[in-house]
Amino acid sequence: MQINIKAKPNSREEKVEKISDTDFIVSVKEPPVEGKANRAIINALAVYFKIASARIKIVSGWTSRQKVLEIK
Repeated sequence: MQINIKAKPNSREEKVEKISDTDFIVSVKEPPVEGKANRAIINALAVYFKIASARIKIVSGWTSRQKVLEIK
């Protein structure tokens, strides 16, 4: 399953907002430096979907706020 993410790094709180079945807004506290925000996004989604973070992979948008992630 692939989902589209709009990332919001440097937020005051961590949260996952569902826009539609495949579109989410993920806010994380970490800055977008050295992949910290990407790791935080993966961890936040793992908690949201109640799965292991190893099952989530960034397919595209590693350096962009618009990302496509694959959940296995």
